[in-house]
Amino acid sequence: MVTKGYTQREGIDYNEVFSHIVKHSSIQILLALVAQYELDFDQLDVKTAFFHGDLNEEIYMSQPMGFKTAEKKNTVCKLKKSMYRLKQYLRQWYKHFDSFIRGKRYTHSHYDPCVYYNKLPGGEYIYLLLYVDDMFIVSKSRSVINKLKKDLSSKFEMKDLGEAEKVLGMETEQDQRSGKVSLAQKGYL
Repeated sequence: MVTKGYTQREGIDYNEVFSHIVKHSSIQILLALVAQYELDFDQLDVKTAFFHGDLNEEIYMSQPMGFKTAEKKNTVCKLKKSMYRLKQYLRQWYKHFDSFIRGKRYTHSHYDPCVYYNKLPGGEYIYLLLYVDDMFIVSKSRSVINKLKKDLSSKFEMKDLGEAEKVLGMETEQDQRSGKVSLAQKGYL
């Protein structure tokens, strides 16, 4: 089921729209930390992230195909949750995720609101970068990464992509012995 967000009118159907995405410079810094400190670097994808945001506005949509009945052909549906292609869905998803991860005692960077971190008891850090519904998790501790993945999976339907092999269209390869992270875009050549 897809809404027709392109029919929404600013000031009538929505007032505020934005999508937080991690800055490229934050990704570059993170990759440098991964190489320098031999950190583990994993990737996750949230399935149907757009269903996780509550709506602040009243939004109605036509009945989906296959749902219409002859006696109720002029009836509309009132949305209770955000849906894909609504102008609000990215903002609502971010607000929902931000509230959840802060509840887990993570802080977001003042420089980049899509970089979250938590200082671990031994002085190490765990980092989470958010790019719409993709997440990158970095830490020295594999067990801490796995715990964060478990926490995220308890709240959101996640696809664990394991060690990050592709970051925003760039193939990554990590060689911890030599302290190098290589990036390539062979698919674009």
